[in-house]
Amino acid sequence: MRGWSWTRMAEGTSEIEIEQAIASTAVTSTNTVSSASMVEKMQEPKSPWLTRWQQALRWIPTSTDAILASEQRLLSLVKTPYVQEQVSIGSGPPGSNVSWFRSSSDKSRFINTITFDNNLKGSPTLVMMHGYAASQGFFFRNFDELAAHFRVIAIDQLGWGASSRPDFTCKSTEEAEAWFVESFEEWRKANNLENFILLGHSLGGYIAAKYALKYPEHLQHLILVGPAGFTQEKSDWILKLMSTWRGIVLNHLWESNFTPQKFVRTLGPWGPDLVRKYTGVRFGTQSVGNVLNEEESKLLSDYAYHTLAAKPSGELCLKYIFSFGAYARSPLLKSSPEWKVRTSFIYGTDDWMDYKGGVEACRKMDVPGEVIRVPQAGHFVFLDNAKGFHSAVLYSCQEYLSSQGNMQHLFDDFIKVFKSP
Repeated sequence: MRGWSWTRMAEGTSEIEIEQAIASTAVTSTNTVSSASMVEKMQEPKSPWLTRWQQALRWIPTSTDAILASEQRLLSLVKTPYVQEQVSIGSGPPGSNVSWFRSSSDKSRFINTITFDNNLKGSPTLVMMHGYAASQGFFFRNFDELAAHFRVIAIDQLGWGASSRPDFTCKSTEEAEAWFVESFEEWRKANNLENFILLGHSLGGYIAAKYALKYPEHLQHLILVGPAGFTQEKSDWILKLMSTWRGIVLNHLWESNFTPQKFVRTLGPWGPDLVRKYTGVRFGTQSVGNVLNEEESKLLSDYAYHTLAAKPSGELCLKYIFSFGAYARSPLLKSSPEWKVRTSFIYGTDDWMDYKGGVEACRKMDVPGEVIRVPQAGHFVFLDNAKGFHSAVLYSCQEYLSSQGNMQHLFDDFIKVFKSP
């Protein structure tokens, strides 16, 4: 892989130093940082009292190095060794006159990447793409089990997590989609990946599907987990809500691109507490599956805050890709007849994304498709019921895992709803 590899990052590292180090290594292949003095400079810690004062005086107590540090703390829960890299994707799509769509800077951008390589001969490659208001660390409960069967690669999409956060200046649905699809394609080329399995959750499922429509030749299989974009008509309750003053206000905020992350930033130093309470409720008291333990909740809350409160970038795609209620402006059901990649849909039984959209898509496809529902799980099926999620993934990929023996005993933790010929 191209880029810069490391397993630990000093918390004192500044964003400028990170960008300089990345720029200095963008032309290398698998080498680490080319300048020893740069490494020493980045690892030189700041005075503890100075760091604490700087954090205390910030209205939004986060930074690039805070994201990386919180990510490393969260991934300390994972037992499987991994390599972390910042993979350069250049300054913009090839042949384009713009730098990631009218960004004010033409510097090279990067995608934050972690790789778990089980060293099993013939293991298929599984690339995992997170959803909206999330990052690759949200899959922390899944890496150990999946890495036992796949070479697992998880990324932060452009503008999210610890990846580059260019100014988001897209002005249309097409540009917003291309922001993610083309940056992912540049990442794929930098990693020289072919014939891989692509898994996307929620917004990541939508982007993965759009990628599969444009670049099907690179994919072996597509797994869409609670994907957005497969419901064409607004539900009755959304239509009823939009007819009220409350719905009018919410729709105005949506069209004004007032994102949940903006609200977190507005709260300043009270933002971390809000995220902590949300995480405790969503994955704790109101979880439909396996609740997070105290350590998991603490580390995920910390990680989620830093990724949410950082510079706004990819999050601003929201109003361009979806209308109020998360209904796609370019519905994927319309494109189902054009599908060229075998596809598996995975939903939690309590997912607010309607699994019937996946069933309808499979019926329209000319390639094999299936819909699987995992019990005791909501939209974050991979956190709510990790065991059931793993079973669903292994079931959908069993033909690529034949060398690993019979896995029928693993297929009792989900409900198969639909399977096309």
